[in-house]
Amino acid sequence: MRPLISQKAKARFGVLVLMMGLGLCSPSNAEQPGVSKSHLAIGSILDLSGPLAPLGKAAHNGMQMRVNEVNDAGGIHGRSVKLHIEDSGYDPARGLVAAQKLVTQEKIFAMVGTMGTEVAEASFPALLESDVVHVFPMAASQRMYDPLHRLKFSIATPYEDQVRAGVKWLAKERGAKKFCTLYQDDDFGEEVLKGTLLGLKELELPLVAKASFKRGTTDFSAHVKTLQEAECDAVVLGTIVRETIGVVGSARKAGWNPLFLGSAATYSDSVHKLGGRTMEGLYATYVVAVVPYTDDPSKPVRDWAWRYKAKFNEDPSLISAYGYSVVDLFCQVAEKAGPNLTTEAFVKTIESMKFTQDIFGSPAYEFSAKQHLGSRNVRIGQIKNGRWKRVTDYLKL
Repeated sequence: MRPLISQKAKARFGVLVLMMGLGLCSPSNAEQPGVSKSHLAIGSILDLSGPLAPLGKAAHNGMQMRVNEVNDAGGIHGRSVKLHIEDSGYDPARGLVAAQKLVTQEKIFAMVGTMGTEVAEASFPALLESDVVHVFPMAASQRMYDPLHRLKFSIATPYEDQVRAGVKWLAKERGAKKFCTLYQDDDFGEEVLKGTLLGLKELELPLVAKASFKRGTTDFSAHVKTLQEAECDAVVLGTIVRETIGVVGSARKAGWNPLFLGSAATYSDSVHKLGGRTMEGLYATYVVAVVPYTDDPSKPVRDWAWRYKAKFNEDPSLISAYGYSVVDLFCQVAEKAGPNLTTEAFVKTIESMKFTQDIFGSPAYEFSAKQHLGSRNVRIGQIKNGRWKRVTDYLKL
């Protein structure tokens, strides 16, 4: 009878067992992409050349500022953090190409703070198939954490929930009764519309009128006329910065002054800086940080704002603070995960962490194995005297 295992096979098997015992070929000791003895590579996809380019630049500044601070303090378990940024131009197709480059060429460990819902979602195949975590995108969409996936984590309450809370607040606290909505004709706008309808359903109020517009629209006079003729006393906006200025400006020019409510996509200092006095009174929901003015009542925020201005020779914006915060959150998790950083260790750590509020007053985020959205809290802000002022504390959903 022939032996079941040859002598050569036995010898090879013995060597294999010895190697495994020494950890030389154990999968758990295989090199983790993005993690070396001296460096930890992370990536982000921002709009640096498209319609949100000013926001992308500000986000990049804030992210790099926190990376520099961490590295100046010795890094994470002795590893310097290397931030790789790619430009999407706010185009999902370019976002996918950027993600592929960051994964295959830069070999990042994690994608942090990607800008834009459509861009972030387009990057998922390249990231998730390569076991790269996608954390804290600058996009308040439910798709950033749902359906549940072990590698996707978000901190931004979805637009739908933001708007639902804002509509109910406007009705109860500002007496709004006849609601209309004007929204961008895409997934973002649809989430705003859905949130509006949900809020009104809970109030047992009808939606009086609605209108949508294509991305890139600049003339909103016809849209405003439609809603004005419906005699709305409150208009929910599914708009970003430029469109918000266009809609509210058109309404003011027509002598129409309903209550305007935007989502976190509207809560930007660019709105009042570019729109001027016509933006006075505008409301918006927001979920992460505050606009960090250099004369903020909070000393930590003032100090941070002046450090930022000294470094970049310009005032910080909300998105600067957002970029700073998401990198800080990532570094907290990576530090707590320990010196032997792996994707699995990072995921287990974040699912068990309880974060404290940062200097910007962001929520105390908390995740679990079954919940990858860190918070469902919403605040309301309003432009008063040329800047955003907090109107409410967090409205819990």
